[in-house]
Amino acid sequence: MALRALRRAAGQLGSSVAQAQRAAGVAASELGPCCADLLSRPSTSSPSNSHVLEELASFKSASRFRGMAVHMRGLHSSAASQAAYEVSVPPMGESITEGTIAAVLKKPGDAIKEDDIIAQIETDKVTIDVKYTGKGSGVVQQVLVKPSDLVKVGQQVAVVDVGATPAAAPAAAAAPPPPPPPPKPAAEAPKPITVAPGPAPPKPAKEMVAHPYSPTTRPERRVKMTRLRMRVAERLKGAQNTYAMLSTFNEIDMTAAIELRTAYKDIFLEKHNVKLGFMSVFVKAAAYALQEVPAVNAVIDGDEIVFRDFYDISIAVATPKGLVVPVLRSADELSFADVEKTMNALGKKARDGTIGMDDMAGGTFTISNGGVYGSLLSTPIINPPQSAILGMHAIVDRPVAVKGKVEIRPMMNVALTYDHRLIDGREAVTFLRRIKDVVEDPRRLLLDV
Repeated sequence: MALRALRRAAGQLGSSVAQAQRAAGVAASELGPCCADLLSRPSTSSPSNSHVLEELASFKSASRFRGMAVHMRGLHSSAASQAAYEVSVPPMGESITEGTIAAVLKKPGDAIKEDDIIAQIETDKVTIDVKYTGKGSGVVQQVLVKPSDLVKVGQQVAVVDVGATPAAAPAAAAAPPPPPPPPKPAAEAPKPITVAPGPAPPKPAKEMVAHPYSPTTRPERRVKMTRLRMRVAERLKGAQNTYAMLSTFNEIDMTAAIELRTAYKDIFLEKHNVKLGFMSVFVKAAAYALQEVPAVNAVIDGDEIVFRDFYDISIAVATPKGLVVPVLRSADELSFADVEKTMNALGKKARDGTIGMDDMAGGTFTISNGGVYGSLLSTPIINPPQSAILGMHAIVDRPVAVKGKVEIRPMMNVALTYDHRLIDGREAVTFLRRIKDVVEDPRRLLLDV
């Protein structure tokens, strides 16, 4: 009878902890009276009793090991569902091995999912996002960096518990106890006898007061330069120290470009889903002029001149963190719509801080448009290692002589800064004049004249 109860109890044992507990309860309730009755009977054969005791001990050991196995399986599944994921600094582009933590966007205990940004790293050229690339959501366990820390490629930034859930928000604090009742007024004390005041003490000597316009009293702030700003300063000063920079100027009548834009801006927007601006006219004109005057597209390399037969034009874009110059690849092969779409996409990435090294690498010539800020005339600085840069300025109505008559025309001043070591004055003036001719009559692009 005891053996049958043992078999029945063992059959009820399940794979889960809850089933094992229920089966153990059933076995205890059934085995208790049976074993007591069996052991209380007079024994005619001692081996019989010892056999039962051995069966009971075997059953107890098997149950213990089965419970341990169930518990270990639970621990294994729990560890698998909440694995630790290490987030490291990603590759930041060619020749960039380190950067500075600009911002930390997550803190321990925050929920996180795939592609969430944990921190931003500022380098000499771009801002890099450190993203969580795990497949499952989880919780940030540790953040190992803080703003202004210097980090290297591959360095660990954070640890994420994959599969974990954020802790519940703490319950609202209990309402504060009511304030105690005001104390009862004490019995009125007798008024003290007033004594006539003595003579006033002498006034102390007047202290020395700093001058209101002293440098020590004027408000001022000190802000650490960003790595991008320091790099821009270094490159621009290096350009001044290396290049023999010279600038030449001209003015462009924008009447034809304005008429072209006014006549076709609605159709252009409807077809290409992008606005027609003046920058695309200047980009196409510059690509055309670079083919006419190849020295402006060349660069000095040691004791050699490298003439580049491709035309990648950089566009200077001002951002809150500094100046960046994304590149329009093969500008001579792009249509007006392609130029506008590419510039819009690169400009947005630059302002959002998501522009990458590939977007700015290379470039054979740069265009800077200070006219959007109202500049009338300037001498831009060459963007190394290029050899020239075109500066655009504001469009202003001015009286000009047209076929012997004075007319009011929309005029723009343009400047070309070039490396006089490589580009002669004749080539620089010819190049700028070619841009003027094409912008004043865009039909030249169609006729190739």
